[in-house]
Amino acid sequence: QVRLVESGGGSVQAGGSLRLSCAASGFTSKTYYCMGWFRQAPGKEREGVAGLYTGGGSIYYTNSVKGRFTIFQDSAKTTLYLQMNSLKPEDTAMYYCAADPVPCTWNIADFPTWGQGTQVTVSP
Repeated sequence: QVRLVESGGGSVQAGGSLRLSCAASGFTSKTYYCMGWFRQAPGKEREGVAGLYTGGGSIYYTNSVKGRFTIFQDSAKTTLYLQMNSLKPEDTAMYYCAADPVPCTWNIADFPTWGQGTQVTVSP
């Protein structure tokens, strides 16, 4: 069973940086996954932030984070990262990582496995 554990959230001032980590376990060795970072601010719907395929290929970012955030994985493909630079107050949210075996739709509702989330708070 796939398990995801996020870490690295915290409180920073606008313009600061944070790196989120998502430790994955239980991956099947011969299966590739879509892995993504999602966020949910109070009173708002969960939205996709960035995503990639563990087997390599296309990487996706939502427009509001392009040029500021970078998603990447370690060489063992067991940890997913989100490097967040030039943070803005509107980036404040609970951040989650999620995984879905390929092929995937990148539809939030279709991701079967989620971490518990890590809070990011950006002050003006």
